[in-house]
Order: sequence, then structure tokens, then C-alpha cells
Amino acid sequence: MSKPHRVSLAEMSRASGRMLQHGDSEHLNAGAAPSLEDLTQSLHFAPGDGRIWLNGQRMQLLHTTSLGALRRELLESIGAERTRGLLTRVGYSAGARDAQLLRERWPDAEPGSLFAAGPRMHSLEGAVKVEPLHFEFDFERGTYHGEFLWHHSSEAEVHTADFGIGTEPACWMQTGYAIGYTSAMIGRLTIYREVECTSMGHTHCRLIGKPADEWDNVEEDLRFLNAESFVSTTAYGGPGQHQQAAELPGDDGRTYGEKEMVGVSSAFNAACHMLKRVAPTAATVLFTGESGVGKELFAYMLHQIGARKEQPFVAVNCAAIPETLIESELFGVERGAFTGASQSRPGRFERASGGTLFLDEIGTLSLVAQGKLLRALQEGEIERVGGVRSVKVDVRLVAATNVDLREEVRMGRFREDLFFRLNVFPIRLPPLRERRDDIPLLMGYFMRHYGQKHQRRVTGFTARAVDALLNYQFPGNIRELQNLVERGVIYADEDGPIDLPHLFTSGEEAQASYFSLAQTGRLTSHGGAAAAPGHAAHPHPPGAPGSGALLDVLPAMLREHAQGQGQEQGQGWSLDHLESTLILAAVKRADGNLSAAARMLGITRPQLSYRMKKLQQG
Repeated sequence: MSKPHRVSLAEMSRASGRMLQHGDSEHLNAGAAPSLEDLTQSLHFAPGDGRIWLNGQRMQLLHTTSLGALRRELLESIGAERTRGLLTRVGYSAGARDAQLLRERWPDAEPGSLFAAGPRMHSLEGAVKVEPLHFEFDFERGTYHGEFLWHHSSEAEVHTADFGIGTEPACWMQTGYAIGYTSAMIGRLTIYREVECTSMGHTHCRLIGKPADEWDNVEEDLRFLNAESFVSTTAYGGPGQHQQAAELPGDDGRTYGEKEMVGVSSAFNAACHMLKRVAPTAATVLFTGESGVGKELFAYMLHQIGARKEQPFVAVNCAAIPETLIESELFGVERGAFTGASQSRPGRFERASGGTLFLDEIGTLSLVAQGKLLRALQEGEIERVGGVRSVKVDVRLVAATNVDLREEVRMGRFREDLFFRLNVFPIRLPPLRERRDDIPLLMGYFMRHYGQKHQRRVTGFTARAVDALLNYQFPGNIRELQNLVERGVIYADEDGPIDLPHLFTSGEEAQASYFSLAQTGRLTSHGGAAAAPGHAAHPHPPGAPGSGALLDVLPAMLREHAQGQGQEQGQGWSLDHLESTLILAAVKRADGNLSAAARMLGITRPQLSYRMKKLQQG
């Protein structure tokens, strides 16, 4: 069997150079994929098992009257303001998800065709008939402008049926969809406004979209994207706003008060809802999540929206303090307690008294330190090292860990009684790969922030850079995205865009080229994101959405099959054998997740299920 061909960086650069970096609705290739026919063929009904699939994702049909009843009940129970925000965020999530699915399904499509696919998807899903009047984009300049007409808006219909003609536009979910789809496509927050609506008596609905920082009074639009009031709108880039940070770690020289939280994804909003619920209480909170997800910033925000916000917030990184010093750091020291203790000083507990004490990476404390911490929490008092009297302290304890403390308890490395004392109200903070809707917002912010910090002007991201960042797994989470964009700002040419070779220069595992089995039965090569010069591209972790890289596992699978059949590799291979080997490799690599395996193979989930049934029957 001939050696599979890897797509080289040079080939990838030439291919992406042919991709349109700018375009408009007047110069689209009408037959380019994904066409309406392509999208329609991605819709599959399986009435026998009660499922509908669109691009490998499960869908559900609902009566518009039922959606209208839900909308009416929401308006009557929580009011127009909160209902509009909720529906806008639901629409945003759907639009961003569709954009990601189309990128994965048609990785070689021209950006203009992908932009045009958004309105087609929206129409196919039954929400509204979309008529593009005009749109234009330029990745190098980071610009986008679009104007659309909506006909037969389901949202406007149900709203008018229940409330009659009004004075405000009513297509909230559909507007959110447009914001999410375009923002995910261009890698920059793009805001749409519905300037005409049939619920206001117009003959159609009309929508205008452009980047957030080009709108006047954009804060009015942005507040509907945020689930809670403490989530920032200034970091989105509104005109005249001081640009603030989005979950930066505490090593950039700024105080907590200069940092703000940004996010619109459902996973981020769920964490914010839990934060708001527990903030007014005195309960101990335990933040869990991977390194770089923003635990310290969430802890500070918990303090800021709670009853102790006027009192101190004291943070301790337990992993950064040697075991021999942790007791004196937490509880303080009296003069002469040990060599070098020339004066008495309070510890973190005393400094935080009345306020909040945040213990980060608490899982790194030794068992001895854990015991002393538990006593201080139970008694509400501490003794300084070398002291002879107890000091009363009143702190709200907030802790964070990136390890599984239950597992640490089972392994005997963490005290069970301390775990139960900390685990009163746990909040899991999602990794960035579960917050992909937020990536365009964070990309845009970090680009502006580091452009100002390093006195460099970059205009945006190229199409392939956006693709790579939206599909990257981010093992380092927000901190890694921050570093990648800062690196890109430094590498990119002045007044030019950030391109793929500017980002992945330190051995990061970018998406690799892979082979899939086309419906014709032939192997098809797909070009993904290429690594920077001097660095090989690697696949995503096994089973990750968008991962593939069957190129790397195919030779091994073929060897194993040949050995199992007692034959020489490359002899006696039929198309059926090759197909079954690819299918088994993909399912194994996706840990049994058929949707992920189907994406690796470039087919739909129902098509994969059909092929697997054939294999089982054979």
C-alpha cells in the first residue's frame, strides 16, 4: 500500500492563499458548497427511533404555537427585559453552533459561501425566509457589513398573535442567531439590529449587521447577551469605552478592579447564575476546573457582588508557598518566633478578616497544613506562629482546585473532613473548549488589548487563523488563548492581519490533515490547520469534536489487520476491508461517540450508523 500523502506547510499556505480573504454577496459562486442542496441533503429523518439529524446534530420539530406559549409565559413571569435577553442568548448559541458545524462539514469552502450558508441554514430550520440584500467582509481588515430581509418570521408571527402590533421589534432569538453565526465566522463580535419588524406593522423584517465597535450606543444591544449584570459589556469594544480585560490571570500588572468577566456561552452563563445565587450568602464556595479557566477572577467577582465587597479580598496561591512557610503565611508570626522574624506581622487570615480569603490550588497543601487550616475554619480563630494567644477572625472562605479532591481523598492525600468543610457550594468552571461561543469575543478583546500594550496595530485574523482558533482544543484554556493572540500581535505585520503561522509556533497541537471515506468509496484528503514553520502538525486529542487525523492511525490499523489475517500488509485489501478498518478506527478514536466519529470520516451520523449495521450483519 502506498504511503499516504501529508499536506505540507507550503501546500497549505498556497491553498489558503487561494481562499478569499474578502468578498461580498455580489460576487458569490452560486454553485459553491455548501449550497442549499448540500444543506438539505444534510437533513435526515429517522422516524423509527424518534430522531432528526442536521449536520450530525440532533434536532427537534416544535409547533410554533408551543414556542409562542413559552414566549408568552416568559414575558408574563419574568418580564420583557429578561425574556429578550434569554431568547437572544439561546439564538446566539444556535447560530455559533451552526457556524462551527458548517466549518467542520465543509472545511475547504470559501468564506463567502460559508457566510451565505448561514441564512440558508436559518431558512432550512424553519425560523424565517432570509433574503440577503447585501453583505461584504474583509478578514484582513476585520470588517463586516450586512443587510437582510426576513420574510415569514415565525417569532414575529407568534408575538403578534399574542400581543398585537407594537412599537418594538420582536425577533429576539433570530437576531441572536445572526449575531452568533457571523461572530463565529469572522472571529469578531458582530451586532445585528432589527430596524423593521412585521410585529411593528412593517411588510417584512429588516436586519443590519456590523462589528460591535462600529455601532452607537452598542451597550443597549450587548446587555441582552449577558446573563448577569456583573458580566461586562465594556470589553466588547463599544465606542468610547475603556477597554477592559476578559478573565486575564493575575500576572499582567493590573489590579482586580481593572478586570471584568466576559462571556455569552451557555456554559459560562450557567456558572454566572450559580455565582449570583451563592454570592449574598456566607457559604464556603469551591471552584473547580482546569488550569487557566479564570477561577481567581470568579472568586473576586463573588466577593464583589456579595455583602463583604467593602472589606478586603485576600488571595493565596497555596502551590507557590513552601510547606515550611505556609503556616506563617496563613496565620502570621510573632517577633522572635524563628530566626529572621524581626517583627510581628499578621497572616492572610487576619488581613482578610471581615472580608474574603481565597485559597487557590488548595489541593497542594500538605496534610499537616490541611489539619491546621481545618482547625482555623472550625474554631473561627487562629494563633500566630510563636504566639501565645488566639485571635478571632471572620472570613468567608473561597477555595479553588484543578484536581479532583474526591480522588485525592481516596488516595489519602487530602483530608476528608476538610473536603466536606470546603465542598459546601461547588461551582465548576467550564474549559474553553466548552465555551466556543466566547472565543470570538476573547479573540477580539485580546487583539485590541495587546495591540495597545505593545504599540502595534493589527487589523484582524485571516480566515484560516479563525478556523484554527475555533477548532483548537485549548489545553491551557483562556490563558493559552491570551498567549496565542499576544504572540500573534507581535509576529503579525503592522497594519496586517494575524495569520496561522503567527500563532502556533511553540509546539501546540494544531489540526492536522486527515483522510476520510467519501460517499463514492474513495479516500479523500482534507487540509486542516497547519503548524508554523519547523513544527509538525498533530491531531486533536482522541474523541475530541473536530478531531480526525486518521492518517496517523491508519498504517497501524492496517498492520494489525494484516497480522490478524496472517497476510502481508497491502495484500488482499478490498474496498470493503478498507472501509470497515476506517470505520472501526474512527469509532475507537472517538471513544464510541458516533457523532464525533462521523465528523472524522466526513459523513453524517446516520450514514455511519448504516455502515456499522452493515458490518454487524456481515
